[in-house]
Amino acid sequence: MKKKSKHARKANLLPFHIIKAASEGDIEAIHVVLKHYEGYIASLSTRRLYDEYGQLHYCVDETLRRRLETKLITKILAFEIA
Repeated sequence: MKKKSKHARKANLLPFHIIKAASEGDIEAIHVVLKHYEGYIASLSTRRLYDEYGQLHYCVDETLRRRLETKLITKILAFEIA
């Protein structure tokens, strides 16, 4: 199994100033955080659906996706930086 280098893991982190600005209510920073987690939220809200012929389809449950985004925004605004 390949290990990720320290540099590769660091590249996926949000910068501190973005996190701080988002926790203070900056709308643009909140959008950056939501964009960063967009793929993860989409994968969490993906559902398996079967059509009338029994074919499997994967679809993003938009209601669940919005609920996850709302929960993330709530937690961002409640986050306190010590």
